[in-house]
Amino acid sequence: MNSLKNVKDHFEEEAKEYDELILKLIPKYDEMIKSLIISIPFEDSKEIKVLDLGSGTGNITIAVKKRYTNAKITCVDLAERMINIAQYKLSKYKDINYHLGDLRKIQFDSDYDLIISSLALHHLQTDQEKINIYHKIYDSLKEGGAFYNADNILASSKYLENVNIKQWKDFMRKNISSEEIEEKWLPTYYKEDYPAPLITQVDWLREIGFKNVDITWKYINGAVFGGIK
Repeated sequence: MNSLKNVKDHFEEEAKEYDELILKLIPKYDEMIKSLIISIPFEDSKEIKVLDLGSGTGNITIAVKKRYTNAKITCVDLAERMINIAQYKLSKYKDINYHLGDLRKIQFDSDYDLIISSLALHHLQTDQEKINIYHKIYDSLKEGGAFYNADNILASSKYLENVNIKQWKDFMRKNISSEEIEEKWLPTYYKEDYPAPLITQVDWLREIGFKNVDITWKYINGAVFGGIK
């Protein structure tokens, strides 16, 4: 009994820590996710098959299930800890499967109504890797299926990118110290994140064959964008 309580407490603490941290680092994170959810073009009662790429602790999956109670969702993440936390947070929901693995290597089904991703694809190191994933996503959707991505992006010019970085730092400074920003989060960003320009990614989606491609939300260095197969 005590061991189970310890597991519960551990996951609650991990989830709380991650969810609080993301609000400190990502400007208007809640607004970003809300924009992704309202962009999904299906009736709320529809039974949809969903793939959540880079599902993290399950925040997006929870938001989808709140709107689409009949959704069947597969969560994919590279980090076992994230999958474990998501399983705990999503334990009350039915029809959710979990897959631990590298989204570049795993085989997707080919009949999804909806594929979503949040704060994940910018970790792919090259433009070609991102293009390959967008092709893979397109091939995995039904005709009329939708893809939306909520992610970190670059501006289209060095000047605007510098403006974005300054605004991002100003936002983080409201929540964490300048020292932590300069010594931890900016070095982590430049080492581990490889965002691509938003407009370039919109062009890639159109070239791949997505229709009705649009940017449904943008703020500083975050955006929600996608389209329909």
